[in-house]
Amino acid sequence: MCLAIPARVCRLLDDARAVIEIDGVQQEISLELVEDVEVGDYVIVHVGYALGRLEPAEAEKTLQMLRQMGSLAPSSGAA
Repeated sequence: MCLAIPARVCRLLDDARAVIEIDGVQQEISLELVEDVEVGDYVIVHVGYALGRLEPAEAEKTLQMLRQMGSLAPSSGAA
């Protein structure tokens, strides 16, 4: 089973890359598959690639469900 997780874009980098944050953990990903991403946008991330954008309310709802399932640590409030 594969899982794509919502993440907030923290910083845009060169070469269609970005730094994203998921519950306080930052990671560099590729934006090759998604156009016009801006800092603060939420994207769905799978194996290091953003697959598409997501509305902030939907992203938080999904992250909350993952926290309840124990898949993510409780948020530090930095989302």
